[in-house]
Amino acid sequence: MSSSNTQIADLSDLFQPVQFGPYKLSNRIVMAPLTRSRAQKGDIPSLLAPEYYRQRATAGLIIAEATQISPQGKGYAFTPGIYNSAQVNGWKSVTEAVHNEGGRIFLQLWHVGRISHPALQPNGELPVAPSAIRPEGNAFTEEGFVPFVTPRALETAEIPGIIEQYRVASHYALNAGFDGVEIHAANGYLIDQFLRNSTNHRTDAYGGSLENRTRLLLEVTVAVTSIWGAERVGIRLSPISPANDIADSDPATLFTYVVEQLNQFGLLYLHLIEGATRGPRQVENGFDLQIMRHLFKGIYIANNGYNREMAMTARQQGLVDLVAFGRLFIANPDLVDRLQRAAPLNELDADTLYGGGAKGYIDYPFLGEQKAG
Repeated sequence: MSSSNTQIADLSDLFQPVQFGPYKLSNRIVMAPLTRSRAQKGDIPSLLAPEYYRQRATAGLIIAEATQISPQGKGYAFTPGIYNSAQVNGWKSVTEAVHNEGGRIFLQLWHVGRISHPALQPNGELPVAPSAIRPEGNAFTEEGFVPFVTPRALETAEIPGIIEQYRVASHYALNAGFDGVEIHAANGYLIDQFLRNSTNHRTDAYGGSLENRTRLLLEVTVAVTSIWGAERVGIRLSPISPANDIADSDPATLFTYVVEQLNQFGLLYLHLIEGATRGPRQVENGFDLQIMRHLFKGIYIANNGYNREMAMTARQQGLVDLVAFGRLFIANPDLVDRLQRAAPLNELDADTLYGGGAKGYIDYPFLGEQKAG
């Protein structure tokens, strides 16, 4: 999405309103999806979630935390779902709180695939994946961290059911009052596992060639856009991130093909993790991700390690359309105001990132406030 030379030259452009599909956002700053592991029993959003998101509604766009599309899609303890009416009601409180503050909020649709554990799965079943390949690392369960297990390879006949889970979850997200949805195809979760040749050793229509490995992503996109329309759907990709033990022998060819195929839908935006998730922006065997930005025919949201100077420079140079901030939004509910003023930022309390209650969730001070001792 191009901007005029005048806009590019104006450093304050980051803080100015922008058209975003059918919506006008108040600025070009996005709150990235952030897992906080505070959901209630039944994978219902926390009672504190409406206040948490309300505090951050000055972001041009909020992308709510990754939310499992089914019980099978769950990979972390205390994460919310979007597959039943109780969860819809919980999310309604969140979307209403954000809308009452004049904000916009999308929901990220999530199936973790093999990045799970029987302790998190219905009836203690094995997690599912394109192929029965165990990831390195540990799963976060209600009993703590435990090593990942070898997943069960999905049968070809099961895959339409997974796609239907995305469609139904999209419908529930619409009922919950979200402004749109983001398909999570990044960070080594299910869709990403199908895309990569390190995790997809299938010999059916969903494995082998680029066309086959991309098939699930495209079929999911058809299902999601059937509910929302492409103008309110985005997608998240992480082409060169090794997150969750993911890799591919030729990511440049793979993701060039992926973006070219996605262009047929006219999606609203591409949300790209530039580099390693929560890590270096430059990684070994990486490639120029601006290729993705130029190939994609919609809006480009950049993510990974941005600060104020980087974001403003990227806008000035026309490298991004919007910039997503993650952890800075956790400790700074008024991040947009702080960035605009070049004000000091609150320090993140790493001990309260995951799980717990109000502490480290809704008690970070705004500018001019003193945090209670």
